[in-house]
Amino acid sequence: MRSVEEQQARVAAAAVAPRPVRVAIAEAQGLMCAEEVVTERPMPGFDQAAIDGYAVRSVDVLGVSDDGDADESSNGEISLPVMGLIEAGARTPSRLQPRQAARVQTGAPMPTLADAVLPLRWTDGGQNRVRVLRGVRSGAYVRRTGDDVQPGDVAVRAGTIIGPAQVGLLAAVGRDRVLVHPRPRLSVMCVGGELVDVSRTPGTGQVYDVNSYALAAAGRDAGAEVNRVGIISTDPGELRETVEGQVNRNEIVVIAGAVGGAAAESVRMVLAELGEMEVARIAMHPGSVQGFGQLGRDRVPVFLLPANPVSALVVFEVMVRPLIRLSLGKRQPMRRVVQARTLSPISSVAGRTGYLRGQLMRDQDSGEYLVQALGGTPGASTHLLATLAEANCLVVVPSEAEQIRTGETVDVAFLAQRG
Repeated sequence: MRSVEEQQARVAAAAVAPRPVRVAIAEAQGLMCAEEVVTERPMPGFDQAAIDGYAVRSVDVLGVSDDGDADESSNGEISLPVMGLIEAGARTPSRLQPRQAARVQTGAPMPTLADAVLPLRWTDGGQNRVRVLRGVRSGAYVRRTGDDVQPGDVAVRAGTIIGPAQVGLLAAVGRDRVLVHPRPRLSVMCVGGELVDVSRTPGTGQVYDVNSYALAAAGRDAGAEVNRVGIISTDPGELRETVEGQVNRNEIVVIAGAVGGAAAESVRMVLAELGEMEVARIAMHPGSVQGFGQLGRDRVPVFLLPANPVSALVVFEVMVRPLIRLSLGKRQPMRRVVQARTLSPISSVAGRTGYLRGQLMRDQDSGEYLVQALGGTPGASTHLLATLAEANCLVVVPSEAEQIRTGETVDVAFLAQRG
């Protein structure tokens, strides 16, 4: 029986990131930047007002103290004529004369000779002439040319995940497209004569196809571009044609229901014609029996998952999701793991690493993580999908542990947070 770590290493060795592509910045969010974006011009590109107010020469208003009184040289009051209004986006250059002010909007270009903006709240708001209630120093409330970015600066570095701030910065430096690592394409399908799509009513002995929907959602959650093929035929000719087509147009392929029973054996025989495929027992539960191989001319990673939906989702979480994250260029493909104290006993299988459903919570007073196992008590079933839907974490039980007592500390992997 192979360890989880050994199997994960085999899977990780097959990771091949899709070639970087250039996309519009509106489509780049969540993807990893694949280039150093170097700015060609300063930002801001001109001196501009940081707030609404009056552009002034600081030397003309420094005679006013913070309490609104003028010093002895100001003759008791400072007021300046207002030369006009400079709006944001104004393109006509303007020049300020000594002992003169200009009304400016936020983002407006500063007139020549002005070195500060007097906030509206420090004035009487006059239109033709403004009374100064408080002085400002040189540079106050002015965004200088290149304060944010200078030509030659790196705006977005390769390896950075592009979020809202990066999209905004790309726009600010005039980039409408950027080179990114694209989402890997994932194909999800399942086999089983008992399966019917959710759009149909199951007959005697039939069940809904859960896996293709659940695994497709898991793939999207991991960051893949997903093609849910659904239920596929096990006829050798049709099966080969379907799988070969999916292998040729995707970076990762997942087939659920292909690791147990006579039908699964015939599936594996067909897949063996397309490349290397191995079904092995992995020291984990649920989902011990699983398959992995590389098919087609490009040796595309292909996973064979159990038919049981809970087992399939757990194997996807432990084996497939890290591969998707690696293909996205992530340096840390695994979920965040914390230590938590158990609130109830947990039963596991000796000799196998357990990945058991749980609810993670935090003590408001101590900040300690606490975890309540779901279905991890002695005699509990591992196939209940409803408890997985209630879980927000997986409790990772070491292979050498068969019983975890209440109050013991265990590793817990966060699952996606609910929105």
